Amino acid sequence: MEYHEIKYVSKGVKDGFCRKRENMSIQEWFDKRKEAQIERRAKEMRGLEDANPGLWVKCVHCESQILKSELEDNLMVCPHCDYHFRINARTRISQLFDEDSFEELFKGVKPTDPLNFFDTESYADRLKKAHAKTGLDEAVITGLAKIKGHKIAVAVMDFDYMGGSMGSVVGEKVTRIMEKALALKLPMLAITSSGGARMQESALSLMQMAKTSCAVGKLDEAGILYINLLTEPTFGGITASFGTLGDIIIAEQGARIGFAGRRVIEQTIRQKLPSDFQTAEYLLKYGQVDIVSKRKNLRKTLANILEMHGV
Repeated sequence: MEYHEIKYVSKGVKDGFCRKRENMSIQEWFDKRKEAQIERRAKEMRGLEDANPGLWVKCVHCESQILKSELEDNLMVCPHCDYHFRINARTRISQLFDEDSFEELFKGVKPTDPLNFFDTESYADRLKKAHAKTGLDEAVITGLAKIKGHKIAVAVMDFDYMGGSMGSVVGEKVTRIMEKALALKLPMLAITSSGGARMQESALSLMQMAKTSCAVGKLDEAGILYINLLTEPTFGGITASFGTLGDIIIAEQGARIGFAGRRVIEQTIRQKLPSDFQTAEYLLKYGQVDIVSKRKNLRKTLANILEMHGV
């Protein structure tokens, strides 16, 4: 079959040559040109990323390249696929609470290494690295804040600090802020993001499940409103304790929530689980959470709940 060389020049596409069969349609030719344009744009994007590594963020869900500033303006939610990026405790505080209303409490409670635990490295070294990475002394920030004028006591977990794991200090700070809510008769909000109990503290970590659950029980006896906000991810000892004992349980859109991980469950029951298993939407379907909310609606949702309860 005979081939022809055809030179093309178009706006935004470099001069080049393409070989095509005599029977190639005009539509096919335009499709090829479009592919060339997309590839050139992709190369430009890669060049920009290389030159400005902190300027762009790749969505882990749809793989779109997003300007970091655009993503931050959209509350760290992908504008293309609505994927909710994981955010740290400080960002969560700035998004949810009235400006300058957050008053941190119990900051001086810091972790120690009572068991002198060592795995691939010492627990003491892991604590130092977690502090250097996040600027926090533990995986939870506690204090008092306001949401549209409604005063509340809050505990905000941070997954960046050792996977948001609950050790004795996390349990102590959560218990203390609940006792403060009880003393001041304020509603309590716990925002969770955790992989579960902290293995480096062994049984001391597991004891925090009972400790925090007892504190929730005191709030319940006193008729104090307790709200859970479950974010990506919430697993293990948090889900099995104060993380799911709220009067109202809210889950952020797309958050994964459970006790054991998906792979462990599949290996145990030797069955394939649904693709949406352990997502916020799956739990809502089966009545395990009360509300699933987009990040942009969380502040309004919480304010409405507080107003409805007259607090």
